[in-house]
Amino acid sequence: MSDNGPMPKGWILAPLGELTRINPRELDKEPGDGEHISFVPMTLVEAGTGRLDSSVSRLWREARKGYTRFQDNDVLFAKITPCMENAKFALAANLISGRGAGSTEFHVIRPTAAILPKFILYFVLQERVRREARLSMRGAAGQLRVPPEFLDRAEIPVAPVPEQERIIEEIEKQFTRLDAAVAALKRVQANLKRYRASVLKAASEGRLVPTEAELARREGRSFEPASVLLERILAERRSGWESAQLAKIKEAKRELEEAKGKKKYREPVAPEPQNLPRLPEGWEWATVDQVTLLVTKGTSPGWQGFDYVSSGVPFIRSQNVRWGQLDLSEIAFVEQRFNTSHSNSIIREGDVLLNLVGASVGRSSIATREIDGANTNQAVGIIRLVQKGIRNKFLMFHLLSPAGQAHIQKTKADVARANFNLDDIRPTPIPIPPFREQIRITDETDRRLSVIHELEAQLEATFLRTERLRQSILKSAFEGNLVPQDPTDEPASVLLERIRVDRNAAHNSATTAPRGRRKKEAAHVS
Repeated sequence: MSDNGPMPKGWILAPLGELTRINPRELDKEPGDGEHISFVPMTLVEAGTGRLDSSVSRLWREARKGYTRFQDNDVLFAKITPCMENAKFALAANLISGRGAGSTEFHVIRPTAAILPKFILYFVLQERVRREARLSMRGAAGQLRVPPEFLDRAEIPVAPVPEQERIIEEIEKQFTRLDAAVAALKRVQANLKRYRASVLKAASEGRLVPTEAELARREGRSFEPASVLLERILAERRSGWESAQLAKIKEAKRELEEAKGKKKYREPVAPEPQNLPRLPEGWEWATVDQVTLLVTKGTSPGWQGFDYVSSGVPFIRSQNVRWGQLDLSEIAFVEQRFNTSHSNSIIREGDVLLNLVGASVGRSSIATREIDGANTNQAVGIIRLVQKGIRNKFLMFHLLSPAGQAHIQKTKADVARANFNLDDIRPTPIPIPPFREQIRITDETDRRLSVIHELEAQLEATFLRTERLRQSILKSAFEGNLVPQDPTDEPASVLLERIRVDRNAAHNSATTAPRGRRKKEAAHVS
């Protein structure tokens, strides 16, 4: 880390190992077996803030073996990926009895008198330090760790202790203002999320725009209720099935009567209206099964002997299906022959995609022209609607609405991980408005959600700016530009030299002491 530039007067650039003890084996005072101490797993360390939750306790006898030991004023440094990249670093403070134990994935940095604990914490919270640490990592993919040698050799600009105190005070004053701004942004973000849910709820309940029945009365005309629309959908569904069967027969050159005897049309699952809420006038309950030509999912290429390739057929995975939109920033590809052998899961433009597995179950989006002809795996369901009858966006909006999400969450199997399967999709109840009303609902929903999306994008940009500002404050602090220097402060080099002398003297004393005292004295050399 040599990009610090010239040191301000009174400062010194020194390896962290000279100013601290890295991963000390002993505590200054070890608790008794029956004494409670703070227990801090990685989950109790906040990313990027330097804070931890020290309220969880364990008896020392339960934690003294197999865990990392630390005490008040130690700095905890997450060494494993991705916790290190996420800045899971913290100052151990307000620990129960002043001592703690926790994840074995922490390095412990214990400061000497030359450097304040928070000064170390703010140093490691710099993005550039994390970049350097990332380059030093060792181990297998997914289990990469920062070695202790990185911290031992990492060079830190050290100000005189009084100036360190002024720097810390100024950092915290500016961070407090930033934290207040971020908290306000998060409140706006939460309000937008609630507003989105309310828009989708109103859309699927017939309260977003005037209903077709209301407009028909106001304009003195008749209208086609959804019950008639559903009859037409069901007729087209059957006709589509019969056409598909005829196409198969012609391709195989078999007789129509022979095929009819072997395969019969399956009537779709109907809803049970007595268990469903009352709908607005002119609306009708149906099931996904009743309004679709196809409900299917794909399979894993690896299971079928295929590998991902650099280009070819786009392959859609659950991470590509977001809340109401596709994310193709990390798209995979398979060979064309995968489509040949798995033609049933080829995606067509306009298909409704639904995540079926894991934490993202229930996310839904529409297949765009960009992925027409793509394929997918078992984690993404394909819902292909009867062409004329129900708008794909209306179905997607209902699936994303509070009622749709509640149904998915209630129905999904949750053994090893959440799983909403094809037999769960088909009987899913959906409300159907008259077609002209569907158009108005989807257009208005689109309009409102596009405003929400734009505001959320602005919020994300603002979050990024606040993080850049936070890093700018830290950079300024460690360049000596955040607070003025005081020429009366004792230079850091003088204090560091005094500590070196004391450390050498203590080391010499420990090596010449009787065997019984040697271990105890060596543990306190700092």
